[in-house]
Amino acid sequence: MVFARVFRILAVLALTILFDRAAIADAAVTDVRFGKHVDMTRFVLDLSESVKWRILMLPDPYRIVVDFPRLDWRSQTRQGAKGKGVIKRFRFGNFSSDRSRLVLDLVGPVDVHRNFILPPQGRHPYRFVIDLKASNRGAFLDRARSLRPNRKQAAVAVPGQRLPVPRERNRPWTIVIDPGHGGVDPGTIGRSGVYEKEIVLAFGKELRNALLKEPGYRVVMTRESDIFVRLHRRVEVARRVDADLFLSIHADAIRERGIRGATVYTLSEKSSDSEAEQLANKENKSDIIAGVDLGDQTGDIAEILIDLAQRDTLTWSRQFAAALIPELSRRVRLRSKPHRFAGFRVLKAPDVPSVLIELGYLSNRDDEKMLLTASGRAQVIKAIRSATNKYFKKRRFSAK
Repeated sequence: MVFARVFRILAVLALTILFDRAAIADAAVTDVRFGKHVDMTRFVLDLSESVKWRILMLPDPYRIVVDFPRLDWRSQTRQGAKGKGVIKRFRFGNFSSDRSRLVLDLVGPVDVHRNFILPPQGRHPYRFVIDLKASNRGAFLDRARSLRPNRKQAAVAVPGQRLPVPRERNRPWTIVIDPGHGGVDPGTIGRSGVYEKEIVLAFGKELRNALLKEPGYRVVMTRESDIFVRLHRRVEVARRVDADLFLSIHADAIRERGIRGATVYTLSEKSSDSEAEQLANKENKSDIIAGVDLGDQTGDIAEILIDLAQRDTLTWSRQFAAALIPELSRRVRLRSKPHRFAGFRVLKAPDVPSVLIELGYLSNRDDEKMLLTASGRAQVIKAIRSATNKYFKKRRFSAK
């Protein structure tokens, strides 16, 4: 009798937990569809339940941004898929821990004719619908201003320069690993369809685990999941944890598919070559790709940071690059002129030595194959681990 009563209580508790979990589960996106009518383009998301949303319109380039509560993206349609009508292409993914974002890249200015949720009907679930019509720039900008939330312009806090201080004897060296892109920003899409954001996140976690096996290192990651992090936030992470080294991890693409190999970049106002400049311009547009509304900025943070860049910080950045390249050359393929420099925003912390490591090119079949395997990534990780040890040994010696 007692056993039966206990069993019933446990069963009720189990059902309560199950229903509570169901109640807080993310709504799911199950399909994505387009419709092209005479003068209108329709975009539809199939949803497991009704959700709230907010629309922003951003120019230069023209984009429609739709923010939702966090969604479970189950649709088989991949990011970067081509659109139809006035929609050039679209992307979707996690924008923060509690928010998902849809970005529609447009062929030109549009008017948001209608946006609404349709309830389930027959075999159709809930549907989020947005109807777009071609418009002109003036009308687009007027509508964009009307959709922006009211907020006060926040003053830009200029980061102060840290004064050199003697290192505490037992204080660990702090390394920040920054897996590029993430969430709504997939980065480069490889030849097999793999996203750069997936490759660099897997690599970043493996690199963190390897470095933590070394004594005297503390490792912090700018992201540990498939989430978007704005460029200046990545820099802020490094400065907030008082980092001694910042490693930004990428795996890009290049037009010439036969070119392969790793490259190490450090910061400079003047690029080493046109390819480095193009890559920096591309990476610096990550915020735009993710549909970030930059209207709350009162100044160009990137310019402030580059003006504050300390000569000593840039010197140590190049010292790490100089230590890393020989280690890489013993284990993996390198590009010609493997140390290059350009104005990457993510390298502009004024007081944190920073490098951007291009692991290889996802546009090259051999590089992509190497980066898709744990054994291939392990060779690069061994090189970084060895270079890091040598770099901090030199820093420790120079501080004496």
